[in-house]
Amino acid sequence: MEALPTEDRMTGRSIAKASRRAALLDAAAHLFAVRGYNGVSIEDLGAAAGVSGPAVYRHFAGKPSVLSSLLTGVSEDLLEGGRAVAAAAVTPEDALRALIRFQVEFAVSHADVIRVQDRDLGSLPDEDERTVRSLQRSYVQVWIDELAAFQPDSERPLLRRRVHAVFGLINSTPHTAHGTGPGSDLAALRELLEDMAWAALTV
Repeated sequence: MEALPTEDRMTGRSIAKASRRAALLDAAAHLFAVRGYNGVSIEDLGAAAGVSGPAVYRHFAGKPSVLSSLLTGVSEDLLEGGRAVAAAAVTPEDALRALIRFQVEFAVSHADVIRVQDRDLGSLPDEDERTVRSLQRSYVQVWIDELAAFQPDSERPLLRRRVHAVFGLINSTPHTAHGTGPGSDLAALRELLEDMAWAALTV
């Protein structure tokens, strides 16, 4: 049997490397959320992901790079996902309801990341912080555009305040969901957040 082409073997190694990198980011999200960015060392990150401390440097330049990758990656995913959700909707109302479901699902599934964002955004290098804030402003704008189409007589500053208020409501999940178990409780939390967000957004 012929050996696999080099590029195929490289693909396998690349997948393994990507998996280890993802594991490190998951570990970072949890540790930063629990201890704070300044309370976590490179050795802590490695141990949580099952690798040695020095092995972390195969994937990241240092701890600031881990935080930047975590928050930038999440912000990019939210913007891309939000745009896709809005583009797939038939009406502005459909788009807003879908955006609410999208954000609620993110908040429920990524509570640790929200805690890190709230507490440690200022620990990013200046350029990376500007990048994250720019991505987040673009994501907010997706919501504002759909809300303006739904309520064309409302002024943009008011719509912006509503959108930010809804984010505050939904992103309170890391606190309200503490201790929430799987199954019906989590489903009820999603439904509650979606109903409250819709009421606040369209008041």
